Amino acid sequence: MSDLRDPAPYDALLLLSFGGPEGPDDVVPFLANVTRGRGIPEERLKEVGKHYFLFGGVSPINAQNRALLGALRKDFADHGLELPVYWGNRNWAPYLTDTLRDMVRDGHRRIAVLATSAYASYSGCRQYRENLAESLSVLEAEGLPLPRVDKLRHYFNHPGFVRPMTDGVLASLARLPEAVRAGAHIAFTTHSIPTSAADTSGPVGTHGDGGSYVAEHLEVARLISEAVREETGVDHPWRLVYQSRSGAPHIPWLEPDICDHLEALHGDGVPAVVMAPIGFVSDHMEVLYDLDTEATAKAAELGLPVSRSATVGADPRFAAAVRELLLERAAAEQDRPVTPCALGTLGPSHDLCPVGCCPARAPKPAAAGADSPF
Repeated sequence: MSDLRDPAPYDALLLLSFGGPEGPDDVVPFLANVTRGRGIPEERLKEVGKHYFLFGGVSPINAQNRALLGALRKDFADHGLELPVYWGNRNWAPYLTDTLRDMVRDGHRRIAVLATSAYASYSGCRQYRENLAESLSVLEAEGLPLPRVDKLRHYFNHPGFVRPMTDGVLASLARLPEAVRAGAHIAFTTHSIPTSAADTSGPVGTHGDGGSYVAEHLEVARLISEAVREETGVDHPWRLVYQSRSGAPHIPWLEPDICDHLEALHGDGVPAVVMAPIGFVSDHMEVLYDLDTEATAKAAELGLPVSRSATVGADPRFAAAVRELLLERAAAEQDRPVTPCALGTLGPSHDLCPVGCCPARAPKPAAAGADSPF
């Protein structure tokens, strides 16, 4: 990628994330944004938000996005890339629509978008694209010129994403007591989603048992486990497991849950476990609560030593990966030859989401795809 320096046609980068409350008074309004249209009463939202209140009503995700924003700006400046970086959220300030409005008023007309979700799924990709389309519709109604937005491809198998997580697993293994370290299992965790959503994740050709969502996570888990074996000489058993399930209990979701998995491993006599949250870009609330609080408490109840590895966060290698993804996409838009960077066997993901990719139950317009109205 060293010969790529020209970001044209892009004149700005948008960091697009989920958002989170930054104080107790924000929790219920934030959850109301997340669950809009589902008719969930306020009392239920207060119950759902109890884990936020355990942390003072503050989700760490916004602070982590500010850190990533700073890392991206520093990396761009260090490499002579004169491209402004903005930040907008789906569910809390700074809101996506407000940020896009600011970008348009600042004169930007061709915007590359980095979503803080590395994998294919409705909630991790298409829903972000739907939010972009909704925001563009608002700008159109306001009479503002519409920019073209292009979402950067899924980066689950980019070395700048995989290598920091590998180092995190190695560090977690090193923190375990030496007597149990060699026998430790690795539990690679990600957000559980309905099996119907998993089965239809990714392009139509990948639909089926788990779809792209499961296949991509399994690939990352394999890449990390192989790298750990190469560096330590120990082949640690591993499994992809899930966390943060929500929704009606009668609807099938991906399993096993991390806490159930810890119980099963303890019953099998496993001496220790590393929990590696590969499905998350940063240590936000679902990592701090579901792993550091609930799963860690379950492990303590079982007497099972556990260590939780770090997410990528604002690692400089991830910031460099974003720059590479941006310049790679710019080269493709310029019809210049480029070899996308990807580890493993799945290869680089698509630049443009095809029709039928990660469909919603109720179809909505979505930007940055083959079926985009913008």
